[in-house]
Amino acid sequence: MKDSNSNSTTTTSSRTEPIGQNLIKLISNLCFSFFVFTVLIFTVIAITYQPPDPWLQSSPALTNLFTQPKNATFHIDTSVIKTGEDITPSPQDSPLPSSADATPAVTEAVIEKSEEKIINSSVAAPGPISSDCKELLGTLNCSDPRVLIAIQRFNLRAFKSISFFEYQTPVNGAVSGDCDVSWRFRNKREKSWRKYRDFRRFRVTVTDECHYKVIHAGGFHSGVNARRNPAPRTPRTGGGKGKTLPRNSNRDDQINDTIPSLGSETNFRNGKYLYYSRGGDYCKGMNHYMWSFLCGLGEAMFLNRTFVMDLSVCLSSMYNPSNKDEEGKDFRYYFDFEHLKEVASIVEEGEFLRDWKRWDKTHLKKKKVPVRKVVTHKVTPMQLQKDKSTIIWRQFDSPEPENYWYRVCEGQAAKYIQRPWHALWKSKRLMNIVTEISGRMDWDFDAVHVVRGEKAQNKELWPNLDSDTSPDAILEKLKGMVQPWRNLYVATNEPYYNYFDKLRSNFKVHLLDDYTELWGNSSEWYNETSLLNNGKPVEFDGYMRVAVDTEVFYRGKTRVETFYNLTKDCKDGVNTC
Repeated sequence: MKDSNSNSTTTTSSRTEPIGQNLIKLISNLCFSFFVFTVLIFTVIAITYQPPDPWLQSSPALTNLFTQPKNATFHIDTSVIKTGEDITPSPQDSPLPSSADATPAVTEAVIEKSEEKIINSSVAAPGPISSDCKELLGTLNCSDPRVLIAIQRFNLRAFKSISFFEYQTPVNGAVSGDCDVSWRFRNKREKSWRKYRDFRRFRVTVTDECHYKVIHAGGFHSGVNARRNPAPRTPRTGGGKGKTLPRNSNRDDQINDTIPSLGSETNFRNGKYLYYSRGGDYCKGMNHYMWSFLCGLGEAMFLNRTFVMDLSVCLSSMYNPSNKDEEGKDFRYYFDFEHLKEVASIVEEGEFLRDWKRWDKTHLKKKKVPVRKVVTHKVTPMQLQKDKSTIIWRQFDSPEPENYWYRVCEGQAAKYIQRPWHALWKSKRLMNIVTEISGRMDWDFDAVHVVRGEKAQNKELWPNLDSDTSPDAILEKLKGMVQPWRNLYVATNEPYYNYFDKLRSNFKVHLLDDYTELWGNSSEWYNETSLLNNGKPVEFDGYMRVAVDTEVFYRGKTRVETFYNLTKDCKDGVNTC
């Protein structure tokens, strides 16, 4: 019996012991597997992590944003990409770049120094104007430096959001007592270092203490006698003969977007170039175009090469009422070519191809220019870093989306190629229109952004947008956010001009179409863009409208947004807030 009991106990033990061991092994295996899986996840994240772009989004997210199909509707909130000036510190907060003009702004301290110089010089006697100062009103001397000081002080008090530079000596206005003066200025909200120009007419009188005083200031560009009128120059365009502007043009003489020349054959042969053939990016949305263009320019900077640039832009159908792509647009219509030339090594494609052809034709019996042809984006910039060829020619002949320029900057290349956002600013010609509109409202206005179009018609994604942006609803919202009878700029994609008439009962309403003469056939913009287009008129297209509308909106003192203030709908549709 003992043996039987012993055997039974041993059998039971032998059966239970493996189960316990197996359970322990199973738990330990699961823990180890979890540990290995966790390490694997962290490893994948570490390998694929990319530093954030200037917009605080990842490259894949931006790539998806720029390449996804878009509706052709005028989208003020999505169709204008931010450029370098939008993501850099303002001039008041950042050090002066080497390419910027170091002229200081006119401040009260600067004015006081000017007064000290006047007192210590023989230009004018110190103190009051004269004991018989009232008699001077009939023969006001606008060139008296104390007149300029009075105007400068008036501007500092009247336009607190503006920095003033480079005042010119005042000249006589239309009648006695009026003085016209010009200056350069920059809005304190500007992110670029560019300056704009104004010339105004001031009515000047003499106080009882015999000091000059401004009692009235004209509107933006009212001081026509102080307008600069430089001799017309003939910029080099992409082809055809240059044309001159009439001498009474208001053109901005600080814009220099002529095409740079390579010079001699020796200069061409000694250079190093990165040449991108036209790919599938052509005729895509402007966001897509810029994302790809900055990839190519970034690779050129990485390889320390000159980027061969095609100035011809195809404007996507999304910006055109005809709903058709329009080729032959000039890069300089939309972006600041002068600034790009200053900060990046570039050459225009036509110049480059002519010099290349001329070199090969001249040196038939000698060695031609060394060229490295790259037929796929999978050849990374790192693999080309040590290439000695004069020209690296990337060709994009594959079907979409393999023929997009931005594919060069994906994957491992994203760790090495930094898109040079700082190199791309908006066209100063467009920004001059923005400045003109803002100046006509004396830089003292509020703005509301009203998105309607097809979004308002899509009740599934935006069920409340149509009613929330009705004239009555907008008026009620604005009453609690904007003071009555303020200048109110309405940036909108609503095509019906009179849609906002109800707002006129409480505000001084301004719309983009109130300023059509700024791009009409007698405008500075019209003359300048026609010059770039070999004398042919240029259409003020949908993208230009969006750019100007958006930039004026940004300059409003109070800014009312559609999807943050006017409606409870989400910006990208239902459940995307």
